[in-house]
Amino acid sequence: MAVDYTVIVVYLAGMLAMGWWGMRRAKSKSEFLVAGRRLGPAMYSGTMAAIVLGGASTIGGVGLGYKYGLSGAWMVFTIGLGLLALSVFFSARIARLKVYTVSEMLDLRYGGRAGVISGVVMWAYTLMLAVTSTIAYATIFDVLFDMNRTLAIVLGGSIVVAYSTLGGMWSITLTDMVQFVVKTIGVLLLLLPIAVVKAGGFSGMKAKLPTSYFDPLGIGGETIFTYVLIYTFGMLIGQDIWQRVFTARDDRTAKWGGTASGTYCLVYAVAGSVIGTAAKVLYPKLTSPDDAFATIVKDELPIGVRGLVLAAALAAVMSTSSGALIACATVANNDIWSRLRGIVRPGGEEHDEVKGNRVFILIMGIAVIGTAIALNNVVEALTVAYNLLVGGLLVPILGGLLWKRGTVQGALAAVIVGGLAVIGLMAGYGILANEPVYYGLLASLAAYLVVSLATRPTDERVLAVWRERLAGKSPELPSEPVPAHQ
Repeated sequence: MAVDYTVIVVYLAGMLAMGWWGMRRAKSKSEFLVAGRRLGPAMYSGTMAAIVLGGASTIGGVGLGYKYGLSGAWMVFTIGLGLLALSVFFSARIARLKVYTVSEMLDLRYGGRAGVISGVVMWAYTLMLAVTSTIAYATIFDVLFDMNRTLAIVLGGSIVVAYSTLGGMWSITLTDMVQFVVKTIGVLLLLLPIAVVKAGGFSGMKAKLPTSYFDPLGIGGETIFTYVLIYTFGMLIGQDIWQRVFTARDDRTAKWGGTASGTYCLVYAVAGSVIGTAAKVLYPKLTSPDDAFATIVKDELPIGVRGLVLAAALAAVMSTSSGALIACATVANNDIWSRLRGIVRPGGEEHDEVKGNRVFILIMGIAVIGTAIALNNVVEALTVAYNLLVGGLLVPILGGLLWKRGTVQGALAAVIVGGLAVIGLMAGYGILANEPVYYGLLASLAAYLVVSLATRPTDERVLAVWRERLAGKSPELPSEPVPAHQ
């Protein structure tokens, strides 16, 4: 294992070194939070793919393949579909807004104070997303070093917090690009073919497994529909995803770079399900499907290659964890703390804002590590995060982009009604039930339509500023939104 350990240690040291290098570039708020909005197609597409394909997509995707066969690809596949939809239909407009958070977009569109409430919902989502990624360190370090769960979470989380705090989005972008390359080599080019060969090829796999393992819809239509609702729509509105869109240097990069990332996700989805299916042939009686990835890596791969593939799993977890962490800190600072304190900053970039955001990343990072130690169920935490996101924010965000008649009162009603409905229904039906997100989304839509139509239309001055921003005619978002009524 000495060679494998060396590969992992070199990889982790490289992540910290890139954090230090990124610190030298992050001299303004724009550089720190959105990499100066300067990423070209190659870096943009690589880092976008890295953030959406995390531990759940890698370890969880293989686990679903182990349990359901090829239809286990649907979870990650719907993530890819969401990224494609975002890139083709919305990313250019989002990039032109020149904002930092989803809540700033809502304030700009509706001309009112939707920021704090929507910010709280988005903060809860990004916090739980970061927590679920951080918990996954325990699985990987247990395979590597037979390490205590708490120590594994602290070690993995501390490295991510360190390089994220040092250089912000520049550090995260550089590390994500390396993680994308490592992930591609480790999972697609090494683990996938080796797993298939070890399992006897596709013919051998078909001979040893039930035919349901090769049914593309074997996981069930209702499950696929739920994945679409949660993950495809979740990709359209998450702060962690939008913050990457904000890093694109122009509309074309956001659209076509994101399209390349979405296509990569579709390939990754199929690869994960095939690896899981091969693991089912090799290890038919594993206690948990989520153990499939670690088991096949530990037992079937040669020395050195095993270290690289485990580094790929670590890369998947770290990329999502760091992206969710900076999103969580950005929302906490810009949408909640600054607004509650009533801070009014002039437009433009101020160097002292870097220090404030850096402090918030450190604070949120400590909170994420502490929460990850306290929680055990990754699936439940992730479900809560996506249910809140989709149930509370999908309607006002897409409504603002697509429907002129939507008002700030309608947006606030949608966030509150949808969020409370999801929480109440999860308490009644159970966290993992499908009903909370179904009915919560319908309640949010009804509240948005009824309240918007019952209140005065959004002030034309607000809409004029909004249209200018969508057209890319205004360079930066003013610190205070145009009031709806004066």
